[in-house]
Amino acid sequence: MAAKFAQGLVLLIVIASMFAVGMSNKDWYFGVNYTDWWSHFGHHKPNKTRFESKKIIVGGSENWRFGFNYTDWAIKSGPFYLNDTLVFKYDAPNDTTHPHSVYLFSNFQSFLKCDLKRAKRVATPTQGVGNGFKFVLKTWRPYYFACGERNGSHCSAGLMKFVVMPMLRPFWPWP
Repeated sequence: MAAKFAQGLVLLIVIASMFAVGMSNKDWYFGVNYTDWWSHFGHHKPNKTRFESKKIIVGGSENWRFGFNYTDWAIKSGPFYLNDTLVFKYDAPNDTTHPHSVYLFSNFQSFLKCDLKRAKRVATPTQGVGNGFKFVLKTWRPYYFACGERNGSHCSAGLMKFVVMPMLRPFWPWP
């Protein structure tokens, strides 16, 4: 009983932290800059691009590779919104690089332990080549991603894994 409570508490803390990070983004509160609130009434046209889904390259210019901290990247790149597309780009397996893949974990505990038996491989080592593997954040829930190659050692090293919790897209029309 105590173990289930502890797991639930950890999950609640993670979700609350992700929500807080998302809310701290300047765009979260419907794009209103309260230091200059008066200028928003009738002086600006709506910023329609804010309401469109975005394609986000995982890792930015670093792509999906070993040795880069994707948890930091996700925190700095957030918030992520429903229907945004994450693009995982990585090199094809060859003699000089290690192969990579993308696994999706069903729960936080499996993610923490990098338990690949409880994860689903959503992209093979060759699917990230070229334009990359695309994954759409379709539902409001936490998504736990990691590289599962080398028996999960890329995940276990703690860098090639991250969590995103897509938020509802702001609906307010002001820039």
